[in-house]
Amino acid sequence: MTKHVAVLMGGWSAEREVSLRTGAACSRALEGEGYRVTPIDVDRDIGATLAALRPDVAFNALHGRVGEDGTVQGILEILRIPYTHSGVLASALAMQKDRAKVVMAAAGVPVARGITTTRQQAATAHVMAPPYVVKPVNEGSSVGVIIVKDGRSHPPQELSRPDWPHGDTVLVEAYVAGRELTCAVMGDRVLDIIDIQPATGAFYDYDAKYAKGGSIHVLPAEIKPNIYRRIQQLALTAHQALGCRGVSRADFRWDDQPDGSGELVCLEVNTQPGMTETSLVPEIAAYAGFSFGELVRWMVEDASCDR
Repeated sequence: MTKHVAVLMGGWSAEREVSLRTGAACSRALEGEGYRVTPIDVDRDIGATLAALRPDVAFNALHGRVGEDGTVQGILEILRIPYTHSGVLASALAMQKDRAKVVMAAAGVPVARGITTTRQQAATAHVMAPPYVVKPVNEGSSVGVIIVKDGRSHPPQELSRPDWPHGDTVLVEAYVAGRELTCAVMGDRVLDIIDIQPATGAFYDYDAKYAKGGSIHVLPAEIKPNIYRRIQQLALTAHQALGCRGVSRADFRWDDQPDGSGELVCLEVNTQPGMTETSLVPEIAAYAGFSFGELVRWMVEDASCDR
């Protein structure tokens, strides 16, 4: 019997457009793999929609709040519909960046020095000496991220805007210079590492992530073998410490120094990494021998409920 897969996409987070692209790409690939697919642009009545539809599996292609923070996962648990990616706890924990850092650090994963504060405080005075990075505690895709460069005399004033849409709590982290590296985990298997080089500028921001030609991907990353193995092990450790399942992607910053003294930190773990035509996980999976169709098939067959 052909499995019926509901692909959840869109929603109303700041990452809606990326989610729609992810969902469309995954829907096409799943149809190509022989599944019966129903794409759903998620609205606030998603529980009733899924209860009426009763799919065999939900492919969660949502990004950002609600779709990636354990909320939708909780609805799927109540309805007993198996779903892709991580469960309620791992999703909520990984999305809350400051809490995730505590868990990863306890597991031996190095993280950047940081302070959780209000955006008003971060806009009033430097809460740490520049350079540093300000980011919302629960957004993805570099949404709302601000880099405060060395020598800047005043804190970022955009944080005090009355129309700031990313919440009142921010994470301020010491800026770690160097290379942007990312590693995918697929179940209990760690895959390879991409060195991400923005095509313009020095920051892997939203446009660099999702615009064609916005970044250059070097796969496998041309780094020392011991650093390569270390990042792979840390990615798997972070995946397991947070309780992730399915596919995840861990992002790292490595300050590559000639004498080998450079700092290596894990920036975050993405429990629902992008699956667009410019996304990193499909590229890493292809290098490991998985076509895009094979990757999404694996994800569907791996889907489950936690309870």
